[in-house]
Amino acid sequence: MNEVRAISVFVRTATLGSFRRAAVDLGISPQAASHAVMQLEKSLGVQVFHRTTRKLSLTDEGQRLLQSVEPALAMLSSAIDDARRSKEEVAGPLCVSAPTALGRTVLLPLILEFAALYPDVQIDVRFDDRFTDLVSDRADVGFRGGSPPSGGAIARRLLPIQLIVCASPAYLERYGAPKTVNDLDAHRCSAYRRANTGKHAPWEFMIGGEIVYKEMAASVCSNDVDAEAEAVLAGLVIGQLGSFSAVSHIRAGRLVPLLTQHVTQRESIYVYYRRRTEQPLRVRTFIDFAVSRLADNSQFFLTTEELSGSARRGGRAARSHSAA
Repeated sequence: MNEVRAISVFVRTATLGSFRRAAVDLGISPQAASHAVMQLEKSLGVQVFHRTTRKLSLTDEGQRLLQSVEPALAMLSSAIDDARRSKEEVAGPLCVSAPTALGRTVLLPLILEFAALYPDVQIDVRFDDRFTDLVSDRADVGFRGGSPPSGGAIARRLLPIQLIVCASPAYLERYGAPKTVNDLDAHRCSAYRRANTGKHAPWEFMIGGEIVYKEMAASVCSNDVDAEAEAVLAGLVIGQLGSFSAVSHIRAGRLVPLLTQHVTQRESIYVYYRRRTEQPLRVRTFIDFAVSRLADNSQFFLTTEELSGSARRGGRAARSHSAA
């Protein structure tokens, strides 16, 4: 027996005064309504209605049951209505999970803009560089830099991640620019410490059509990409920074890209989520908003023309410093 259904039939029958009226209201047959109440009485071991050919009235037990279940049934009905409205209104809680590395430059402006557009959405943003899945994070939407997430989530590629060697003009004025990858051994370099392993991430370069990894002796090391970028901007070190972190500084002249003929682009930024048909409207709206703002947005990576131009300028700068 479906007890919730049987109690719903009982309440409507008591309210309307007959099985026939309750059946019409619920969209079932009078026989089905009568049978549901009989099954309820059998389960409870008490009679809830006095039945005559002309009249239907509550027993004392039926009256007490009605008084007890009506508030709970009203709450259940309200909860169901709220769930249905969540498919129709951009409102309610939204949990977003992302690595700290993407937070300040890429995602926070996007999230703040979305919050301003949809003030009825309560956004819970969780930045953590240790990757977890949507289930363990209890997140609606996740962002990740690297390879596509596994584990059944739907992933959509948003942006390429270029790893760009760069330095401040002040550093280059003092130490000069490396002409080759091997020249980096004579320079002060930064390192990023990975959150999941605690080890330094090796620098990587495209050489002869293949990716070559190089362990760097670090003069400055951090587990925070923004802190690493600040050290490079301060002229303390040369760094290999993600394009999402470096490009705005490069275009503003605060950083100079180096060895751009060796830039790698093997990883990307992804947004990932469960099946869209299972998502409330607020979640689907946020996903569409993120895609519209970020997908292939050249604000966060260097174009082919920029890389080629940087390579030519970098070569001239290195030769000029050597001559000096």
